[in-house]
Amino acid sequence: MIVTMVSVPDGGTARISVAEARRRLATDPFLLLGVELPEEEGPAEEPLARRLGLDDEDLEWFGARDASVRAEFLGDTAGFVVPVVRDEQVALVHALASERFLVIAHRGRRAGLERDITAQVRRERPPDAVAALFLLLQEALTTFRRAAVHALLQVEELEDDMFERRRPEQVYRLSQLRRHSAVLHHALLPYLQGVDEVITRRMMSRDFPAERQRLAQEFQRAARLVLADIESLQDATRRAFASYGSLVAGEQNGVINRLAIVSVIFLPLSFLTGFFGMNFEFLTNRLETRDEFWLLAVGLQMVAVVGSLFLLHRSRIWRRLRDDD
Repeated sequence: MIVTMVSVPDGGTARISVAEARRRLATDPFLLLGVELPEEEGPAEEPLARRLGLDDEDLEWFGARDASVRAEFLGDTAGFVVPVVRDEQVALVHALASERFLVIAHRGRRAGLERDITAQVRRERPPDAVAALFLLLQEALTTFRRAAVHALLQVEELEDDMFERRRPEQVYRLSQLRRHSAVLHHALLPYLQGVDEVITRRMMSRDFPAERQRLAQEFQRAARLVLADIESLQDATRRAFASYGSLVAGEQNGVINRLAIVSVIFLPLSFLTGFFGMNFEFLTNRLETRDEFWLLAVGLQMVAVVGSLFLLHRSRIWRRLRDDD
């Protein structure tokens, strides 16, 4: 386990031991800690809250691998399990905030937000741990917004490429992006619903400070915008699939029209061939010379072909094929 302390005035970071973190959590008036847990959990691992000196039975979930998205107030402490997006994968970051401290825990380096939070602290200079908590929540929303916008641009590029040249791998990539949008929506929506309920209840309290009400309202507005971006991504993937289906249908219509042209040309020829292949009296007694054979058998077929082409040239099918080409 790696414990990182973030200095609020300048945003600097320093690694400290677990014992030092316990001491500072008990004494410091304002402390920001980042805890990186190993990806592989050891047997009978002691709960993180207890190792940090936060002996509370309601905090057994803090740092646990099987924890789900969460937003709740436990007296003067707020606990959150926040989804974040890293490398197109959704991971969970645990946050514990009170008036004096903010502790952020995650498993592995990929899901960490310490670097982003350090930059935010350096710019914003939050006055207390609750303000720093809202910076964390906003940064988590930013990861979803970036992922949604990046995927939306990929969908638009694929849709443009379809109209230039349709390829089977475009459908596979669109399927991946559609699945990615569903994962983003599935991960963010329950979290936002839980956070919105908790924040709404706290904002109705008379002792909730006005500055924190402003932070909560900004978070709620940002959450609605991010959710709208993800829903726009879902709509874009559906539209791209519909465009791909329209292109396929258009190509199939072109093939069917060409087959119709071939059928129109060869149908009279098939009729003449079948007609002159019958052995009835007129054909057997009257068509005796080679000239008569060429005149009727071949001449009529040439007239049928020329007539069919003339009719097709003046029809809508021919003009449609010519416009498509």
